[in-house]
Amino acid sequence: MADTPATTSHAEALKSTSIIGGSTAVTILVRIVRTKVLASLLGPTGIGLEAIYDSVVNLARTFLDLGISSSGVRQIAASIASGDQRLVATTVITLRRVCLILGVLGAIALYLFRVPVSRMAFDNTDHARDVGLLSIILLLGSVAGGQGALLQGARRISDLARMRIIGSVVGAGVSIPFVYFWGRAGIVPYMIVAAAVGGLISWAYARRIKIEQVNVSLPELSRETANLLKLGIVFVSTGLMSTGALFLIRILVTRMQGLDGVGQFQAASALSTIYVGFILQAMGTDFYPRLTSVAEDDRRCNQLVNEQSEISILLALPGVLGTLAAAPWVIRLFYTSKFDLAPAILYWQVAGTFLQVNSWPLGFILVAKGRSIAYFWTELAAYSAYVLFGWLGLKYFGLPGVGMAFLGLYVFHWVMIYVVARKISGFALSPGNIRLSLIGVAGVGIALCTRLTLPEPWPTLIGGILTITVGIHCLKILIRHAGSEKIMYYSRKLKLSFLVRKLL
Repeated sequence: MADTPATTSHAEALKSTSIIGGSTAVTILVRIVRTKVLASLLGPTGIGLEAIYDSVVNLARTFLDLGISSSGVRQIAASIASGDQRLVATTVITLRRVCLILGVLGAIALYLFRVPVSRMAFDNTDHARDVGLLSIILLLGSVAGGQGALLQGARRISDLARMRIIGSVVGAGVSIPFVYFWGRAGIVPYMIVAAAVGGLISWAYARRIKIEQVNVSLPELSRETANLLKLGIVFVSTGLMSTGALFLIRILVTRMQGLDGVGQFQAASALSTIYVGFILQAMGTDFYPRLTSVAEDDRRCNQLVNEQSEISILLALPGVLGTLAAAPWVIRLFYTSKFDLAPAILYWQVAGTFLQVNSWPLGFILVAKGRSIAYFWTELAAYSAYVLFGWLGLKYFGLPGVGMAFLGLYVFHWVMIYVVARKISGFALSPGNIRLSLIGVAGVGIALCTRLTLPEPWPTLIGGILTITVGIHCLKILIRHAGSEKIMYYSRKLKLSFLVRKLL
């Protein structure tokens, strides 16, 4: 019997997420080593300095990229779906040229404005030289972004996974020696070298996709550029909101808690998404182009969103609960005892990531359908609320208030995006999603409350029991979606058939 659409969609979502998850598992192991070493060498202040540099690059890249790398994914996915090889070639050639031009212009702009950028980020001009050097990363990142958009639009998930693994290994291999020999002075050089290697890797993988050789006329180039910019302007606006909001939050922390506070916040932020990151990456990597191909069919579109949401919750929930249960030890594992304030931020941020995973698939409805105005206003409202929550949280609760702001952001975002998606496509949560969401909210709520109110070992004990119980429940559902025959086949290979048979 042929697979039903629902089964096929669940399987596709699980397959793409598992591929990205496998690469993420490797990058996590590499990151554990890298982060531990850098935290020992740099301390909270050095980690905070790296975070500010990273914010400068991301904010400048988002602004000067004009959203081309993101809109390029949609355009390439749509052109491939059309079956017109000339259209595919024209889109790819246009994308590469535009990315190169924007990269050059962006690098020049950041270098020319290095002094005011340093003053805005650090309240002084001491870091202007380093900010100027960061302009090289903008050029390299823009070229790599165009290649990544091609791979993503073509749904080359395995290649993207390999790129992330190689990038993480290279990043660790480059950063540790630079920082070991030069300390904080080595941060910017290793960021540049890592970006250069990343650009070469993306180009090597992108060249594997065979593109028809065509001569693109000026009218065709202008038309495709206009198509890229039409949605790209919305992406750059919303991207600026995201990176800009995080940049403002870090500036607020710098002003109110110093660079040490930024380091504590950076540690908690990085660890809060280290598990769910692969799920969010899978959504953007495979789910987004897949949803774009059926965006005009509301019924099918809503079905895909519900199924992606269900798979995402099933994969994310045990990890979120486990992180809450072991939060203090996770901080010590990845960083050092100097990051003693990070756990209080991490508790709230991890709780927020569950709602983030829950709400993200709904947001893709707006993007896939090209509803740029609605997408713009929802993102503006969400990130404006984040900055407001962050300021209030810092003022009244100190550093833990930044974590509270993140949780508040996604409570607000989930309610808002659900209302908007329902109006645009008639979206409604499936019964399975409602049950999973309620289980998730209850479990995360209990784990968070025990972590905030009870002394050890109760938070760890209760959180561990929740993680195991909910994890088994989620695993049973995942096995049902993946298909028992396939699961049993692989379990026999791994000598785990007895355990799996019990679950089935």
